Amino acid sequence: MKGKLLPLDERPCNRVFPQMIARTNKDLELEVPTLEMLGSKRIPADPEDINRFLLNKVEDFEFVVISLDMLLYGGLIPSRLHHLDHAEAVRRFDVLRKMRMAKPALKIYAFQCIMRAPSYDSSEEEPEYYADWGYLLFRRKYLMDLGEREGLSDGEAAELASIEIPDEVICDYERRRAFNESMNIEALRLLDDGTIDFLVIPQDDSAPYGYTAISQKRVISELKRHELDMRCMIYPGADEVSMSLLARAYNEAVGYSPRVWPFFASVLGPQIIPLYEDRPMMESLKSHVRVTGARLADSPQEADLLLAINCPGKVMQESFVPESEKDLSYTSYRQLFDFTHRIAEYLAEGRRVALCDSAFANGGDVQCIRYLDRLGALQGLCAYAGWNTNCNTLGTVLAQALVGTNQDEIVRNTCYRIIEDVYYQALVRPRVVAEELPSLGLGYYDFADREELVADIIRADLQGRFDELGLARSCPTHIERVYMPWHRMFEIGMEIEGVA
Repeated sequence: MKGKLLPLDERPCNRVFPQMIARTNKDLELEVPTLEMLGSKRIPADPEDINRFLLNKVEDFEFVVISLDMLLYGGLIPSRLHHLDHAEAVRRFDVLRKMRMAKPALKIYAFQCIMRAPSYDSSEEEPEYYADWGYLLFRRKYLMDLGEREGLSDGEAAELASIEIPDEVICDYERRRAFNESMNIEALRLLDDGTIDFLVIPQDDSAPYGYTAISQKRVISELKRHELDMRCMIYPGADEVSMSLLARAYNEAVGYSPRVWPFFASVLGPQIIPLYEDRPMMESLKSHVRVTGARLADSPQEADLLLAINCPGKVMQESFVPESEKDLSYTSYRQLFDFTHRIAEYLAEGRRVALCDSAFANGGDVQCIRYLDRLGALQGLCAYAGWNTNCNTLGTVLAQALVGTNQDEIVRNTCYRIIEDVYYQALVRPRVVAEELPSLGLGYYDFADREELVADIIRADLQGRFDELGLARSCPTHIERVYMPWHRMFEIGMEIEGVA
């Protein structure tokens, strides 16, 4: 089956990861735009290039997965910076109707983010004023929403009264949020009239109160008013959604609804609210399973897939937190030895097991990988990920597990993910930031003219760490190249043995 993907932006997580998953199934062929077509971080893609890509030979394809943020704004970051005219934005939806007319049987799966509201001061991915007013913009609306819904303590009321932000900053920020929210509503209309078959509206870096929660309530109200609940899902996530919809396209095409049985590393795992998300892990899991076209099983005996979820014991921390600062509940409320042995035992029984490594935010669990490597279990997994947020990881793992059929290609992807998710995010990135960059006179966002040097330092460090694994002997993996897609330390791209 042939499909097209219009990704959220040009980063590997949005453009390359779905291709890696598609390559693990010989029956899937996925076409993506060239890098040149997708813009560059704050520079939006050309809408005419996007239209040509989507309409080119559309009759030859069975499905498309489309980021509406790329279609409307030219990418994720441009969606937070634009000054787009409403009529022009609505006109950009016309290409979807043209695709539907060109091939009525085409399955159109789309996703469009609820605009995020980060809780920190930085303009790296936001308007310039967010460097000075970002946290206060977030906090002001958080407290206003909390006050309306539950009431404020005296201290919170005093804090809210003390927040002062220039009117022009609030006006610009809230105008764009209102505009983007109106485009979420327009997308629902396209779902209602049958232009779109299925829609996901993910919340990027969500919180239980404030701007994103308010937008979510308004969109849900419109969704229910038109009784579109069964064809649209709203939940935390963003960068993984194209992979989830790829899995849905595949499962619907083959007429299959796999049964997934989850088991957690700690007893409190299902109830933990991860960093950067607004709901318990189990509630997000339900959404992520359903969006792929799969369903939860009632027991491991009836499941097609066993989903091992490595979660915190009680509270989630960042992956790069020093061992001395790790919360005690990672050991007192979680039994990692037992969890990894259960994975190995299920694999020994011939079961399909995928590992969602969500014990930490922004990186995998080094100790979990070491245990599984010593048990010889890593190469038996049908999927692994441990990057960024819990939902980024969850969606990636489920898509790989539900689409992948070629175990050799799956193991290659597992190696890639261990190198990036565990070794880069949890170990190499913090080391290079703390040790290498200062010695070179460079910064997290400033590589001067030595970006290739930094990338090669990272590549050598990653290669050395991976080669220490037993997995490296059964699956030798050479990192040919490391690059920085957005010229910063947060994420890397890699080329390993043809995976680029």
